[in-house]
Amino acid sequence: MILRDVMKTLNAQVHCGEDLLDTVITSACGADLMSDVLAFVKEQSVLLTGLVNPQTVRTAEMMDMRCVVFVRGKTPDQATLDLARKKGIVIMSTAYPMYQACGRLYAGGLN
Repeated sequence: MILRDVMKTLNAQVHCGEDLLDTVITSACGADLMSDVLAFVKEQSVLLTGLVNPQTVRTAEMMDMRCVVFVRGKTPDQATLDLARKKGIVIMSTAYPMYQACGRLYAGGLN
C-alpha cells in the first residue's frame, strides 16, 4: 500500500509531506503509549495515535516510520508539523477513532 491509499482509506487530511504520498508502507501500528511503539513496531509502518505532540514525531523518526496519523479528529500544532517536515515524515489526521482506523487499514491489506 502507498501513503496515498492510507489517506483515501481513512478520509484523512494531509498536514505535511504531500510530496511523499507515493511512499510504500507495509504495516501499521496503533498506540497512544510511545513506549509500546518503541517495543513493538515494524519498519516502514504508519503510526496511528491520539497523542498529538512533537514527541510522537521523534518516536516515529527513531523507528524509521514514514507517516503519523492522528485519530479522533485531533490536529497537530505548528511545532509538531515543523519537526515532521524537517524529518521527512508525513502527518495526517482522520476523524475515525483508533479502532476503526486500524480496522480500515487492516481490511485494506496492511498488517
